Amino acid sequence: MSINEKEMHVVFGSGQVGRELAGHLAGLGLPARVVSRRRPGQLPEGVEWRGADATDVQATTDAAEGATVIYQCLNAPYARWPEMFPPLQRGVLSAAERLGALLVSLENLYGYGPTSGAPMTEDLPLAATTAKGRTRAVMTAELLAARDAGRVHIAIGRASDFFGAGVTESSLGEHVFGNALAGRRADFIGNPDLPHTYSYVPDVAAGLAILGTRKGAVDEIWHLAGPETVTTSEILDLVSKHVGHRVAIRSVPKPLLRALGVFNPTLRGLVEMAYEFEEPFVLDTTKFESAFGVVSTSLDLAVATTVNGFRGEINHAPKHPTLSNRR
Repeated sequence: MSINEKEMHVVFGSGQVGRELAGHLAGLGLPARVVSRRRPGQLPEGVEWRGADATDVQATTDAAEGATVIYQCLNAPYARWPEMFPPLQRGVLSAAERLGALLVSLENLYGYGPTSGAPMTEDLPLAATTAKGRTRAVMTAELLAARDAGRVHIAIGRASDFFGAGVTESSLGEHVFGNALAGRRADFIGNPDLPHTYSYVPDVAAGLAILGTRKGAVDEIWHLAGPETVTTSEILDLVSKHVGHRVAIRSVPKPLLRALGVFNPTLRGLVEMAYEFEEPFVLDTTKFESAFGVVSTSLDLAVATTVNGFRGEINHAPKHPTLSNRR
């Protein structure tokens, strides 16, 4: 399969990863287009936009016209994940099949389920026990079935919990960085003294771009590289350093989360995923790093840039390397 670096790259989804990915692709000199239901407020320079509802296969195919690489970076409302997310992916998958485009799909780690603290590798079975985890496993199975049937070429990139400038809806988002800058305690779920891999959004975007431009990535599953894995408490130490004062932790116990979930569907949806913060949650990225010789952003620099972004001073944040190719 030939991947021409000058051909059209179409990103479905204008959220925290989609915008970053489109900007990264444009920065590489690649024609980039974002497709979303609603026009984003701002897109990176050099990126075009088209509107489409991904559940409408014809509209999705029309919006992706000319694509040789399609990136699936869509998401669904957290409380309605199982019912709303699969149809979105199916629409994008159908468009990739019709256009003969490589499909690069961003996934999280829900499909693995609890691992008793063992590091997650790409060959780990999808043994999820939660509703969202089983949904993710089914979505992955649909991609692999289309690949195995010869209908489409795919590359799957998996990442852990996101953080970065502008990333608010995440376990390492507003309730940590926003609270810290406001002088409040940082809210966490579970045990903050366990190792937990967090994925820095600029690194996730750069990793997806590699999957879309390197022949060796095709028809494989990859764990995207990112900052080093430490405990959540150690991350909070870095946050404290960069906000200039000590930030206390407020750990939200599962019974309280469950009680709050009675009134808040999003919090209710978090209860079933709490296991991720009750055992070591470590993503092994050796396969990706060995194949592509990448350098990810250091954790200290990623936290510093995120703090500056939450301050609204992202233009003054220190320049940082995203994943780069050593070859």
